[in-house]
Amino acid sequence: MNDTIYYVVGAIVLLCLVAVAGLAVKKRGERRRPEIPAAPKPPAIEGPEGEAEEAPAPETAGAVQAEVREPESGEVDLAEVEPEEITAAPIEAPESVPSRMQRLRARLARSGGFGNALLKILSRGDLSPADWEEIEDTLLMADVGLEATTQIMDSLKKRTKVEGTRDPERVKAILREELLELIDPAADRSLHLERIDGDPASILMVGVNGTGKTTTVGKLARVLVAEGSRVLLGAADTFRAAAADQLQTWGERVGVDVVRSDREGADPASVAFDAIDKGRETDVDVVLVDTAGRLQNKSGLMDELGKIKRVMSKRVPVNEVLLVLDATTGQNGMRQAEVFAEVTGITGIVLTKLDGTAKGGIVISVQRELGVPVKFVGLGEGVDDLAPFDAEGFVDALTA
Repeated sequence: MNDTIYYVVGAIVLLCLVAVAGLAVKKRGERRRPEIPAAPKPPAIEGPEGEAEEAPAPETAGAVQAEVREPESGEVDLAEVEPEEITAAPIEAPESVPSRMQRLRARLARSGGFGNALLKILSRGDLSPADWEEIEDTLLMADVGLEATTQIMDSLKKRTKVEGTRDPERVKAILREELLELIDPAADRSLHLERIDGDPASILMVGVNGTGKTTTVGKLARVLVAEGSRVLLGAADTFRAAAADQLQTWGERVGVDVVRSDREGADPASVAFDAIDKGRETDVDVVLVDTAGRLQNKSGLMDELGKIKRVMSKRVPVNEVLLVLDATTGQNGMRQAEVFAEVTGITGIVLTKLDGTAKGGIVISVQRELGVPVKFVGLGEGVDDLAPFDAEGFVDALTA
């Protein structure tokens, strides 16, 4: 009897041991079973002496890196770096001038400007006295100016009467001729950047706040580089904290050095002087100097502009003084131009924000009043949306 009990107890113990062993084997198998991740896990980055491992697929590497682990100290987090930042060249090649001129003419034609309003009136056919008055009002609202508008209207009425025509296409052709004559396609719109005795040419950029002057300086640098010039920028706007940084960014993108002051509020004339000196030392072709945007009623600041020009002139001749005007300011822009012309002797106008505006007539009025040609126009926010002004292309776009 006792032997039977021993056998039964022994059998029970043996069964328990087998069951426990089976559970242990099952758990080890589960631990060994690999989990299937949503994407392949990238390998850890090895040091210089580590063995090379297969890299993850380019399109998933950054995302998996972010999901699996945090980057260690000194290690680049691929999830936070855009692909183009890893592969892009540090210096951009600016668009060629002929290419940008063609593109900007097409953009101006699409934007319409005041030309669309005029063509809508002309398309009515036989023009009534009310239609003629509407044409006159459209020209005035486009900031063509009173004298220029009167001249255009007199010529339109006289020529259509002499020719005995009311044909909209012929009236449009006459209007084109009159606009073109006022804008003057024969005007010299080139930049005069001749180097004298090996010294660099210099350009002084002026204008009020809000016209996009510093941006225009950067864009003009790209135009000059596209034409093969070696350029140096001078950040003489020392009163606006971000101005020098903004200009530095433009310079880095196109491979152009920038002379700036480490101290906010430094003497702008001193910065301009240093820029000219560095331009002579490094044998660049053009030194392009940005200045602070200033209100035309601030006589002290305007006097400072005159000082900057005088200081630059002690080292090299100032070849060009370009006034940056916002095309949307209309006749107020005319007052700005007059004051700057008195202080610095403007040689050319750069019109910004000309795309989509009905104020394109300022091209006519600013040239008529100052005898200063529009040399460049900006038709967008892109880095290469600045091009030399083309009188015929401008008028054709308005009357297309």
